[in-house]
Amino acid sequence: MDRQSLQCLLSRAVRCGGLVLCLSCTPAHSGTGALAYEEQTLTLEGEVQKVRVPRGYRLEWLAEMDEPRMLTFASNGDLFAGSRSGKVYRLPPPYTRAEVLVEPGGYPHSVAFRSGEILIAKTDGVYRAPYQAGQSRIAPDALKLLARLPDGMGHNSRTVAVGPDGRVYVSLGIQRNCSDQYLGAGYAFDDQRGGVLVLREGGGKTGWEPFASGLRNPVGFDWHPQTGVLYASNNGPDHLGYEQPPEYFSRLTPGSFHGMPWFQFNGKQVQRDDCVKSHPPRPIDQVTVPVATFPSRNAPLGMAFVPAGAMDEQLEFDAAVALHGSWGTQPRGGFIGEAATRRPPKIVAVRFRDGQALRVDDLVGGFQLPDGGRWARPAGVAFGPDGALYFSSDSDHNGLFRLKRVH
Repeated sequence: MDRQSLQCLLSRAVRCGGLVLCLSCTPAHSGTGALAYEEQTLTLEGEVQKVRVPRGYRLEWLAEMDEPRMLTFASNGDLFAGSRSGKVYRLPPPYTRAEVLVEPGGYPHSVAFRSGEILIAKTDGVYRAPYQAGQSRIAPDALKLLARLPDGMGHNSRTVAVGPDGRVYVSLGIQRNCSDQYLGAGYAFDDQRGGVLVLREGGGKTGWEPFASGLRNPVGFDWHPQTGVLYASNNGPDHLGYEQPPEYFSRLTPGSFHGMPWFQFNGKQVQRDDCVKSHPPRPIDQVTVPVATFPSRNAPLGMAFVPAGAMDEQLEFDAAVALHGSWGTQPRGGFIGEAATRRPPKIVAVRFRDGQALRVDDLVGGFQLPDGGRWARPAGVAFGPDGALYFSSDSDHNGLFRLKRVH
């Protein structure tokens, strides 16, 4: 063992109460250390499932919900979930019972909070209603439209969040693989899709401004706790087969253009995608490449950064991302094929050091059985006031899970 490794080991041993078996110990020069894992069993509805978790953590099943999606914690610690079932759920601590807060109709995919009100993102717009912490019910007619969004089927989820600047942000995808849609001038309102919008309020006018464009379906986004920079997960298209293009984890800056559907990043370089025949709104040299990628057909959905004090110190400020798993199979990426060849659902961590993405590691896996059957598919992720990772599953076992540190 070299001197730096020994110093790190001794330092980590002190933090771990003198136990030298701190498997997160890594050489000081290597920065973000590799994770160690262990297998755990979990009994759901009488069936025993095996799951792979980081050593020192335990996965728990908490509550049943109907097709829950994005998760958001309120300031008082209550947890909220949008859903594909048309319901918005509220789960007060200890998060083992889900209450229906409101059924607004349509697809209330996500919620956010700002002073005195709740924001609910549906396919056709962001709605708001007066809300006080601990309130258990909202009348549907209390919801009023804050700002309309481009409507229509095909990637009809809308994720809303309030940024560090206090402004309202929403992500939305283009309708299909190669839809000629763009967040920019020259496109009809309902074709202004594929990226992240920020709301302009005040002066008697309320409307959306493009923040970042050229993302096919950026479902999850969050701001890095140290740098304040916005990052988003992004679903790539299906028409290029099973292996291409990789799914994106992208750094978003004001005005950034990420290429889709005109350009695809193949893991090494940006290439023109001839599936859309219109002239690209911006040239290839203005395409922002992702800072990390996931293998194609993983369908990344919700994401959240690990805040200070959550999980353990080696995961602090990393990003947890829910990979929903593919519907496509090998070799061509269509429905026809062995189910066992689909990309498995999992939770992964994009590892960061000094505000820069380094690599992607698994966090929680084992949701897909050897025959391709699945017992959960992660969708939304959020970190609770207890420092644990909470995530929803919107199919198979529909409801809420918690990954909790036990020692």
